Amino acid sequence: MSEIVCISPVDGREVARRKTASPAEIEAALKAARKAQADWRKVSIAERSAFALKFMDALLSLNQEVVPELALQMGRPVRYGGEFRPVEERVRTMIALAEESLADIVPAPKDGFKRFIRRDPLGVVLVVAPWNYPFLTAVNTIVPAIIAGNAVLLKHASQTILAGERFQQAMDKAGAPKGLFQNLVLSHDDTSKILSSGSVDHVNFTGSVEGGKAIERAAAGTFTSVGLELGGKDPAYVRADAKFDHAVENLVDGAFYNSGQCCCGIERIYVHESLYDKFVDQYVDLTSKYVLGNPLDEATTLGPMAHTRFADTVRAQTKEAIAKGAKAHLDPKAFPADKDGTPYLAPQVLTNVDHSMKVMVEESFGPVVGIMKVKSDEEAIKLMNDSPYGLTASLWTTDGKKAEELGQQIETGTVFQNRCDYLDPSLAWTGVKDTGRGASLSELGYGMLTRPKSFHLRTV
Repeated sequence: MSEIVCISPVDGREVARRKTASPAEIEAALKAARKAQADWRKVSIAERSAFALKFMDALLSLNQEVVPELALQMGRPVRYGGEFRPVEERVRTMIALAEESLADIVPAPKDGFKRFIRRDPLGVVLVVAPWNYPFLTAVNTIVPAIIAGNAVLLKHASQTILAGERFQQAMDKAGAPKGLFQNLVLSHDDTSKILSSGSVDHVNFTGSVEGGKAIERAAAGTFTSVGLELGGKDPAYVRADAKFDHAVENLVDGAFYNSGQCCCGIERIYVHESLYDKFVDQYVDLTSKYVLGNPLDEATTLGPMAHTRFADTVRAQTKEAIAKGAKAHLDPKAFPADKDGTPYLAPQVLTNVDHSMKVMVEESFGPVVGIMKVKSDEEAIKLMNDSPYGLTASLWTTDGKKAEELGQQIETGTVFQNRCDYLDPSLAWTGVKDTGRGASLSELGYGMLTRPKSFHLRTV
């Protein structure tokens, strides 16, 4: 048994210290989940959905306490109000989709036979959640898993360990059957042992590519199904016909919201040469207005990154790019809170960049963006696809037909037109290449959390 310690990026204080679950506690949790799921799968979809609504209401009631907790744990400014508005959207959407998504599939009638395919719950689902959106990313699987008839175990990130406790608090308040949902404090080794033992039926992991590989290795040979949302280097292409001010405003927000620590945040921008100079000038001007500081201060619009080592990665990428000829448009001295050796990092806009630089090809996950000039759609698409990742890509154009045409050529899980950094729960959240496998949310998300069972009934 070890300890998980959350150190605040705000001021270095200890936010929480928790002992990891003992082997006996883990075994008891797994048994309780099996027992609870055996009964829960018999409950109607309507009743499960009603419970999900109770859980959601219980979680929403905690918002006033959760917002400053999030600021202390991972640095997001309190002025943005937390994550519960999109949490509610996702819960309500998945409830609305449940009956149809989980209904029996009935083929064409055949005399003398009754035939259908039923969606059976998988059993016990393990959710390994990240720190950057600790409620949103976890709820993507937790709620549809429970509505589909599964039991859920949650292992939350050490940086946001209190989020797991808030999930448990809301589940308990909603009246969850004993064992149906359990928040477990686990080490990486504990998680690997659970997976390698074959004790769960599905694992959903959101995190780094290396973390995803570790999950796959741990589950190898158990036939446990795996859902992975991993790295990203999400691009944007601003065409000559873009609605200019709209594109600038939204791409600044898409790059720097949450200090750039967004799964689908904008990390590289390609701009048609006819707009390039004007775009860069306006983009830099708008970015310069961010206020870097203590996230508990309502005036702060850019908080610290979640950990100094994350900020150091971005600093190193920026330094390497500048050494190779990139131009940095913002002076860190204009942001007094920016200090080397701390998580406080000023936003940065780089030009004269190319794909020989890490900042344009490796995940940054921080407040830096590179902007490149392109001459054509073909050049932009080639550059957008020059990446080992593929979560989202955004096209900024007033031509919807062209957006579909170009979107079909982009290697990505989601194509946006005139928006970015958003997750529509009615659509599948998925990725290609090193971004991962599987899908969450939408009708397809329920498919990941159930298995087909065919009934072939003959009348004699």
